[in-house]
Amino acid sequence: MLFSYFMIFPFSQSLHAQELNAKVVVNTAQISNTKTEVFDALKEKVGAFLNEHQWTDMQFRDVEKIECNFNITVNTWNEAENSFKCTLLMTCSRPVFNSSYNTTLYSVKDGDFQFNFQTTDQLEWNPEYIDNNLTAMLAYYAYVIIGYDMDSMSPMGGTPYLQKAEDVVTNVQSLGFPGWGSFNDPKNRFGLLNDYLDGSMEDYRTMVYKYHREGLDQMADNVEEGRKAVTEALELLEASKSARTMSQLPVLFTEYKRDELINIYSGHGTSKEKETVYDILFGINTALSEQWEKLKK
Repeated sequence: MLFSYFMIFPFSQSLHAQELNAKVVVNTAQISNTKTEVFDALKEKVGAFLNEHQWTDMQFRDVEKIECNFNITVNTWNEAENSFKCTLLMTCSRPVFNSSYNTTLYSVKDGDFQFNFQTTDQLEWNPEYIDNNLTAMLAYYAYVIIGYDMDSMSPMGGTPYLQKAEDVVTNVQSLGFPGWGSFNDPKNRFGLLNDYLDGSMEDYRTMVYKYHREGLDQMADNVEEGRKAVTEALELLEASKSARTMSQLPVLFTEYKRDELINIYSGHGTSKEKETVYDILFGINTALSEQWEKLKK
């Protein structure tokens, strides 16, 4: 699978085990407490946990590491119980071939980012024995990030890592924290991953590859062919929405790809092509209808 990377990045002799380049922000604007040590420790240890752990057997050069952001907003903190109730905004991206542009691969808002933490805690990961919801959530997102990245590089290439994320979901149920339960919320950690791995959503995963590898990555060499592949990818997106109408994945995709899609088609392509794309995106996410009108310009 790293062959796809080698086609994108120049050769470098420096290889590392770690796969992620995660930037962590802990926002405490909603907390009136003046004690900052615990929040500083949280930021430092979450970053170290994500960036220093070896999540796969692959070797990544520094330039190949997957860029991701973990923006943690602390909504409440109970000092006596060391409990946090937070909202996480996680975004990951990858570079587009032969350009300085990074495209968002996946972005999700997790409103059930709840855990216990104190400054002396050491964040360690043992997938066979999960007793810490913070490390479980971080490991889940690490595997999801790697899975999406690999899917964008080769068809279904992320399956082994997405299955590891699925294992986390299964093994963490006994802790009783929110966000993991089946059928509770189609946008929670279980719901989104379950949809992504469902056989009826194979068109969605194929779309991820076609959109990025056959679409965006080709635009530097042939913008028309690249845009044609993006259009074909959006047709797969539409098919996946029809196959699993309650899935939130196609809607989320249109949200974090909105500006990129407008830039691809606004002022470019044929009227028929624009009309096709407009109809697809409007049908998936009518809430952005005003934005989709820009596609026709």
